[in-house]
Amino acid sequence: MGTQLKNKMMGLITAVMLSTAPHAAASITGVQFHEAASDIMINSLQTQPKKNFLRQMYTKLFFVPVWVNENSLSSFSHELFEIIKSDETLGHHTKLYRDAIALEEKANEIYASSSTIAQKVDLEFKIAQLYEGYANYNLYGSINWGAFKARLSNLKGSDVHAGWVTYKPKESPVSLVENAVINGSLEEEFENAEPKEYHYKQLKEALIRYLKIQESGGWSPVPLKGTLSLGQSYSAVPMLRERLRATGDYQSCGTREGTVYDKCLKEAVIRFQARNGLEAKGILGPSTTKALNVSVQQRIEMIRLNLDRIKWLNERNEKRHIMINIPAFTFYLEEDGRLRLQMGVITGKPTNPTPVFSNRVRQIVLNPYWNVPESIIQKEMIPKLLRNSNAMAREHIEIRNGWGENDAKIDPSTVDWRQYRYSKTVPFRFAQRPGADNALGKVKFLFPNEFSVYMHDTPTKHLFARSVRAFSHGCIRLSKPIDLLKTFSTFNSTVDFDKSQQILKGKSRTFLNLNNTVPIDVVYLTAWVDYDGQLQFRDDIYGYDKMQLSSFRNW
Repeated sequence: MGTQLKNKMMGLITAVMLSTAPHAAASITGVQFHEAASDIMINSLQTQPKKNFLRQMYTKLFFVPVWVNENSLSSFSHELFEIIKSDETLGHHTKLYRDAIALEEKANEIYASSSTIAQKVDLEFKIAQLYEGYANYNLYGSINWGAFKARLSNLKGSDVHAGWVTYKPKESPVSLVENAVINGSLEEEFENAEPKEYHYKQLKEALIRYLKIQESGGWSPVPLKGTLSLGQSYSAVPMLRERLRATGDYQSCGTREGTVYDKCLKEAVIRFQARNGLEAKGILGPSTTKALNVSVQQRIEMIRLNLDRIKWLNERNEKRHIMINIPAFTFYLEEDGRLRLQMGVITGKPTNPTPVFSNRVRQIVLNPYWNVPESIIQKEMIPKLLRNSNAMAREHIEIRNGWGENDAKIDPSTVDWRQYRYSKTVPFRFAQRPGADNALGKVKFLFPNEFSVYMHDTPTKHLFARSVRAFSHGCIRLSKPIDLLKTFSTFNSTVDFDKSQQILKGKSRTFLNLNNTVPIDVVYLTAWVDYDGQLQFRDDIYGYDKMQLSSFRNW
């Protein structure tokens, strides 16, 4: 920065620091104090590595004290201590909380005695380090992304190719305190930095609610066996009722609460099942019992984990936004923050996981060809050809000697397929012609990405009746692709829905480029708040919860 900007910044910082001076005369000694403190800070930090947080922060702030004044703590220190003490997500047992309490007491002792300027500079640094820890907790969360991505890479040894692209939060501890100094409020900057999408605020409120449930003793396991029939009496019913009451699923109907499995309790079970992605019919089987008996501590861990995942997702802030939540097997299209379209999806098998990433839907293809990925050719197609050279013809798959439109077709009986079973490359293109049996159905939606993943129709519609739908090779199969096509037509002049329907009756491949592209985020949330304000939980189908929690940071 130039000298003029430096002087302006120093003036801003000094003005804010002196705003807490107890009397007017303090401003003169305050300026002298800041100049002397700056000299000590420069000498202390100039030998530190360039990546050292204190050096980075104070270089940006021209080595002017932020947290201490001559005769008292600054307003920023008081804000920081109050923010940490009032943060209901931060347990009083945590080191971060205990350090804040201890440091505030230490600061009071320093200002109650005739302490030196060096002691106050040391206090400045200690409060800055406390701020760094809390800012890291608040902005970045507890997931060790490096360790997690190393675990994903290790899966390649089992021929599982998983991907999770992270998007670093826009604010950093340094930029946040810079903005606080300019704007005069640390609390406002933390509020501004909080994610605004994916219902983050509501999920944070759910965490606080579950922490209070834990403080009240949580809930006990429910000893359920077999099936409960409506109107029958069971000894476990009172425990079941209390378990559902704890999480708000049971709402008293004003009737006698005894040992009978009544309609009121059944409705509560149905609500619980719906929130946990189970068949919501009020029948208590092993899956429902297992979900009921997940401890409150485990639920808290899940909520914390997913809050931290949201911090590393793409903040869109656009009119329209598509989200696909893999564990929920659900597609959402929101417009102006409200849900416009929702549908079930089929995602990748655990051995072919759908990646977590972001892009934009840019193109629609009607009557698509399915260009078979090389991995599927080697694992599935070639074994079929080795058994029967006509196997591809039965599936309406053409084999050509290249990727050009006019490349010649190959007679599969003339090729020794054994040489390509485990080779690095296959020099042929396998493409399934458009039609009712095409693996992509009648329409696909493209959002170019490094994983070659897209959304598409499917002929296997019977699979949407399942509650767990991890069946694909990684792409996303849509239960209502025509509804999505129609929705795109309402805000894209390049998509004529009536004309598209006529094209879909035939087999002519047609490309539709969108003039209004839509951001799409494929996410992995096992705990979230839905558009009706309901807290939802889902099973960890890819084992990512377990991987991330194994190196989850303790504060």
